[in-house]
Amino acid sequence: MSKITLQGHIIVPCADLESVESAVSNHIELTRAEDGCLVFEVVQDSENKNRFNVYEEFVDQNSFSSHQQRVGQSAWGKITVNVERHYQITEE
Repeated sequence: MSKITLQGHIIVPCADLESVESAVSNHIELTRAEDGCLVFEVVQDSENKNRFNVYEEFVDQNSFSSHQQRVGQSAWGKITVNVERHYQITEE
């Protein structure tokens, strides 16, 4: 069993910024409640309001994959369909 870590950031288009800001706390809460989630942080950058820094840890690939599947079908997935994702995913 190998831990999965995702780190990086998203860039939110100005047209979607208000929706993302309104939804991010619920997205964080739902993800932290998922089985296998160890750490989940999404923090708006202090200098660039369109950038959100992301850090995630899941116990294994199965829990990470389940998270990705849930998010893809969630309100967050719909709200963030236009964001640019810049992630690095590692397995330990």
